[in-house]
Amino acid sequence: MTLRGALLGVGNVAMNAHVPGWLARPEVELVAAADVCHGGRAAFLDAVPLARWYDSADELLHAERLDFVDVCTPPSTHAPIARLALSLSLHVLCEKPLVTRPEELGPLVELARSQDRVLFTVHNWVFAPILEKLLAVVRAGAVGRVRNVAWRTLRSRPAATAAQEGARNWRTTPELAGGGILVDHGWHAFYVLLGLVGEEPETVRARLVNQLDPGAPLEDTAEAEIGFRSATAHVFLTWAADERRNVVEVHGTEGTLLLDGDSLELSRVGEARTERWTFSQSLAHGSHHPEWFDGVARGFLREAADPRARGANLTEAALCVSLLAAANESSARGGEWLPLPRLF
Repeated sequence: MTLRGALLGVGNVAMNAHVPGWLARPEVELVAAADVCHGGRAAFLDAVPLARWYDSADELLHAERLDFVDVCTPPSTHAPIARLALSLSLHVLCEKPLVTRPEELGPLVELARSQDRVLFTVHNWVFAPILEKLLAVVRAGAVGRVRNVAWRTLRSRPAATAAQEGARNWRTTPELAGGGILVDHGWHAFYVLLGLVGEEPETVRARLVNQLDPGAPLEDTAEAEIGFRSATAHVFLTWAADERRNVVEVHGTEGTLLLDGDSLELSRVGEARTERWTFSQSLAHGSHHPEWFDGVARGFLREAADPRARGANLTEAALCVSLLAAANESSARGGEWLPLPRLF
């Protein structure tokens, strides 16, 4: 059975990751796309010449016969677009963050359940080969019980967007982005941490600051500590670094894993020898990662085909929303430890 899908938002991530990913899957047909900006129109129709173009998601959704939508619009539009698509009984794949406000999540979850449709967030970093290996080594018990994780994402600026000439980058525009680097990169850190620790987070404290421009409306640097039942995690994210780099340290009862750039190193307690793996690309190589999308697509299509497979991705997304909400509130309170809100 072929699933008919439409792309809503045709920017860099859509054209460089999602479109080639869908075109590689014979069970999926992209039949249409919509964007209020026309910058991606020519490239999309060149890649998918039989598809149709619309100037708004609303126009497309009321004109096409579809099975699913792939939402790649700026974050503030995710909730209303997902709500409309679900109300029309369509499966929804959505770029992160799924929502920007915690109160938006519960109604979407209830709508998806009432319509028996999938609500799925793009958690693509877990399909990066170096992180797949890191997660596999941890789950195999090589470091024992995880007790502490340190995550650092260093960037010199926000990722570019496919804005029209003269337009601002939506990642630094509050009414579109819904947050600064904590939304943009913190979401990735959060869902990977959930897989590494294997527990739900309980508390968080955070500080969000602007290093480059104290008057900027959104933070360029975020630091958060997350408390789990038997582990802690420290997350540091910045757009104010002089390099592109990711470093992840996982400390367990039986050893330590260090991810730095394109290498992963395992040190075991009581052993002088270390194991080392080198990968062709680091996490900081590029911003679109089309090769990571296949795992996302497989997970989404599996949930669309089998209701029994649903739940894990949405639970991860809900925890990410809770972490974002509590971290922002903690920063507003001067870095106070706060419990995570339960959203549904």
